Amino acid sequence: MSKLRVGLMGFGEIGRDVYRLSLTQPEMEVVAISDIGRADILHYLMKTDGRNPVNAALVGNNLVVDGHKARIIHGVEPKDVPWDAFNVDIVIDSTHKYRTHEAMQAHLDSGAKRVILGSLPLDDIDRVIVMGVNDDTIQASDKLISAASATTNALALMVDILDKAFGVEYAMMTTIHAYTSDQPLRDTAAADFRRSRSAAENIIPNVNISPYWIEHILPRFKGKIEGSALNVPVPMGSLLDLTCVLNKGGATVEEVNDAMRKAAGSLSNYIEITEDPIVSSDVIGNPHSLLFDTKGTMKSSKRMIKTLSWYDNSLGQAGRLVDLALAYAKLGVEGGAA
Repeated sequence: MSKLRVGLMGFGEIGRDVYRLSLTQPEMEVVAISDIGRADILHYLMKTDGRNPVNAALVGNNLVVDGHKARIIHGVEPKDVPWDAFNVDIVIDSTHKYRTHEAMQAHLDSGAKRVILGSLPLDDIDRVIVMGVNDDTIQASDKLISAASATTNALALMVDILDKAFGVEYAMMTTIHAYTSDQPLRDTAAADFRRSRSAAENIIPNVNISPYWIEHILPRFKGKIEGSALNVPVPMGSLLDLTCVLNKGGATVEEVNDAMRKAAGSLSNYIEITEDPIVSSDVIGNPHSLLFDTKGTMKSSKRMIKTLSWYDNSLGQAGRLVDLALAYAKLGVEGGAA
């Protein structure tokens, strides 16, 4: 397999994390970065990001690290970026803006061979993949793909494991989520009443479409799962609060924790266990899709189980985007070489 040539659409937190991770992957290289920001400011953010600064040089409009050169392009929409000029194999779009089939197709029309969305789509595309759950379904013919969302990755892993171990009759989830870049820091009029309120000052109830997509990723959960979100005033580090009614009435708290420990052994790239009494900042920098908190497991009546799972909503998602891009690279593109 020749080195995978990656284009990034969007150089926010997830885009920068994908770039960082690419520098540790000999099988891939980011060759082009499209963003609405100025090249010198994007370079500044890459060097000063407190999570894990990268000592990059800006040479013209190229970001250069240890001989790896990525051209920074001012692109507003997918159609603005000449991906074919950089011979890009896969575009990773982490803008959270261009989530329709039509918008993703524009990347292909601009010369990309495949597009992976860093968030959930808004309509039907070729495939939505959660690594460790349904990544065995990927096909070389897939062109428009989603790596789901950080919340969906954590949720899909949790319900899949619990269902296989005990059977899940119904489930209700709440993601207690770090605030996002599209929320205002001060109260200001927006399209939604609650999202018009300050993200830095409030716990804000929000919708979450992860349960809808879980029914597509895992059809056996159709009609069995609902959920919502609470955006809270922390910049990073989120928590999945999941309550399940199990088919197996005798399951104990320790049996649930043991099932997660066992799953973490076979899915160690995606799941980690913590036995410590951690808080949200402790998960920052963790690359897993979920960090299962054994101290958070509770049982009510005979069949109701509540679990807590933490996740770094940027780095965890970036890791899955890299994993998925490399998985598709091994398949090649239908009609092309692997």
